[in-house]
Parts: sequence; structure tokens; C-alpha cells
Amino acid sequence: MTARLGGPPGTGLTKQRLEPKATKLDTRKTVPLIVASALIMQQIDSTAIATALPTIADALGEPPLALHSTITVYMLSLGVFLPLSGWLADRFGARLVFCSAIALFTFASLLCAAATSLTMLISARALQGFGGALMLPTARLILVRSVPREELVSAMVLMSMPAVVGPAIGPLLGGFITGISSWHWIFWINLPIGIVAIILTLALIEKIPPTERTSFDFPGFILTGAGIGAVIFGFDSFARGMNSSALVLAVVGFSLLGLYIRHARKTPDAILDLKLFRYPTFRSSVTGGSLFRISMGALPFMLPLLMQEIFHYTPLQSGAITFVSTIGAFGMRTMTRRILRRFGFRSVLFWNALIASTSMALLATFTPGTAPTVMVVIILLGGFFRALQFTSLNTLTFAETEDPEMSHATSLSQMAQRIAQSTGVAMSAMLLHYFSGGSETLTNFAFAMSFIMIAIISGSSCFSFLRLSETAGDVLAGRMKDAKETIAAERADAAE
Repeated sequence: MTARLGGPPGTGLTKQRLEPKATKLDTRKTVPLIVASALIMQQIDSTAIATALPTIADALGEPPLALHSTITVYMLSLGVFLPLSGWLADRFGARLVFCSAIALFTFASLLCAAATSLTMLISARALQGFGGALMLPTARLILVRSVPREELVSAMVLMSMPAVVGPAIGPLLGGFITGISSWHWIFWINLPIGIVAIILTLALIEKIPPTERTSFDFPGFILTGAGIGAVIFGFDSFARGMNSSALVLAVVGFSLLGLYIRHARKTPDAILDLKLFRYPTFRSSVTGGSLFRISMGALPFMLPLLMQEIFHYTPLQSGAITFVSTIGAFGMRTMTRRILRRFGFRSVLFWNALIASTSMALLATFTPGTAPTVMVVIILLGGFFRALQFTSLNTLTFAETEDPEMSHATSLSQMAQRIAQSTGVAMSAMLLHYFSGGSETLTNFAFAMSFIMIAIISGSSCFSFLRLSETAGDVLAGRMKDAKETIAAERADAAE
């Protein structure tokens, strides 16, 4: 039974999704927690490797700045293959694709641990990115198809809270491992986590029937993949040094993406459904969210590098300070629903973008003489406000999309997120190279200027959120229910 309920247009609420089933587990809690068990693996991996980059660079005989490619290529692979995930999930079922993605990510982690050169490590990281590209969107697709829409904010928060454990222990774990053992263990620990995640998914998450698409948009996949790859590699080349080939590569990439836009307008089943941009909430969450998420890619790369290369902290000391960002994120996620319900998406996204970007700019004040307590407070507050922004953006993506569009919305939004993060890594490396005068020797001044530039880009996202209506996402935030209760109370008072 799938008759639409009396909700506002675009909410996609159906009786089938809202009717409780007493004989089954509460999907509002079990699905987010199980999905998060796999995402924890990715987050530990990404934060731990960022802390261990100088150590890995030394072991492989490479300059530390060159290791940014291990992060960039991972994000690049995510961006290139993310469009494929939605089609595969619809064709073979989200649960099957999710389990396969976990297995592929785990296998690639073992290849990373076996790497003996930078080339081998980058290749294995690219394969890891392919697994992650299939895992991230299908995880969210499982969530949005299993949880009623009015419970989505709570489910997103619940899914995010266990996942916070990954970034929380990642920097400490990376520093601890490189301090007492080998950096290879950063990747080996993914094996037990991946196995447990597959078992829990198969045992406790119901099979989601595939909804086969008419055909696979192969030309669209080639255009998006080649376009994204060329753009990111162009930025990556700029990070190694200003040259004309990098500029040409970036221009070619943007041209291919322009050709895809033309292709998508003429193709009824394009791999990325650009018609989703007709929804103001989706458009704002992707465009404004992409600008804001550039800082998400830059921060985990620059901050450990600053503390180890300029402040001469050990990896463990660096990890102990930077991990407090995640403590702040954990604290905010418990308050997100109440904040959104009180102020609404538009106000929260606009003002919080400015506050979070200001906290990013404050990192430019760090010097070798800065007290660790001051650094901890600034990093903690930054994590607090960034978490509010990310959860709000992730939820707003689905405010107006209909159920049949969910896989497309998930793929397109996730692709934009990963491109933004990879751009942030490449851009921060480029800025560090530029402000260091083209030298491989990094300076405190280069880090300070790079933090300020990234903060300005991140803060510019606020203009996108100004275009949202005051009631944008009110169903998800639970504000529509509050409004109805207020109106009813006023009418009751008037009747008296």
C-alpha cells in the first residue's frame, strides 16, 4: 500500500513507509547504526593516514607535500565512480552493492598496507576510492529508503554519531601506530571492521528490491568521469608547480563537464539527473555545500602537516590535538535536530557557514609559541559548528526529492561532496606551494595564508543559503508540526 499521505508536495511520504511493523526491528535505529559501522572504517582510514603522512613520506623516501596525492587520488576516485553507484544500486539492489563495496574497500586496504612505493600506494588508494564510491551513496540510499521522511533528521544524526568515533580515534590511532609500530597497520585494521560490517548488513538489514533502469548511460559516465578526473588532476598538477599543462588539463576537464550538461538535457535516463537542480533545497545544498566542503578537504590535510613539519610535534602529539575537532562534532550532533527545529534550515545554514569559516580562519593564528590549550579550544569549536553544517546540508538534500529520485539525488550530492573535498586537498597543497615561494620547505606564513584563503572560500557559501525560503526543509526539521500546533492553539484561544 503506497498511497500518498496528506503532506506537502515533494515530501514523498507514503503509508507504506510510515506504518510501523511490530515484528521487525526499529529501522530508525538499527539501519543508521549498521550503516555507520561501515562508514567508521572509512573515516578512521582517512583521518589516520592524514596524521601519518610525514612518517609514510619518510618511509617511502618522498617529500611530505608529495603525499597529498594519496588523499587527492582517493577523493578523485570517489568522484569519478560515484555516478555509477546509483545505477548499480537500482539494478542489483542497494544491500548487495553496499556489501560488495565494503569487501572491495577492505581488499584495497590490504593492498595499501603492502605498498612499497608511492606509485603502488596511490594505485591502491584509487581502488579504495572505487570501493568508497559505491559504499557511501548506497549507505545513504539504504537509510532514506528505510526510514520515514519525518524521522530523517534523527536517523541522519544517529547514523553520524557512531561514525564520529572514526575521526575521533583516527588521528590518535594514526599517531599511536606510527609511534610504536609500522604505518601499515593503519590499513590492516580495516579487515576486521569490514568483515563485521558485512555480517551485520546481511543479518539485520532487509533486502531492498532493485528497480532496474532502462539502460546504462555509458557516454554520460565517460564524460563525467573524464571531466572530473581532468579537473582534479589539473588542480593536483598546480599543487606541484604552476605550469601550462595543468591549466590545459583543468580547462579540458571543465569542457567535458560542459558537454555532459548538454548530453544530460537530451538523454532521458542520464547517469546524473541534473533536473534535480530544479528543487531550491537540492540546488542550495549542492552548490553552497560544495563551497563549504572545500574546507573539509583542506583541514585534515593541512593541520597535521602544520603541527609536524612546523611545530615539530610527534604524530601522537599532533593526533591528540587535532582529534578534539571530532569531540566538538559529537557534541553538536546531539543538538542538531533541536537547533534546526528552533531556527530552520535557512538561518542555521547562513549564520553557521560564517561562524564555521571564521573558526577556520583562526587557525592562521597558530604559531610554534601558541599554547596547546588555545589550539584545542579553537579546533574544538570549529568541529562543533562544522558538524552542524554538514548534518544540515546532508538532510536538506532530500527535502523535496521524490522517492524514485532518491538514488539519483544520493549519487549526485555525494559526487559533489567528494569533488569539493578533493578540490580542497589539491587547493591547499597548491596554496602551500605558492606561499612557500615554490619551495618544498614549508613555512608558518604559508600555512597561515592558506588557512585564510580556504576560510574565505568556505564562507562564500552563505550567499547560496540566502536564496532558500524561510520554510525550506520545515517538514524534515519538524517545524511544520510546530506551526500547526501553534495555529490550533491560537484558534482555541480565539474561540474562548
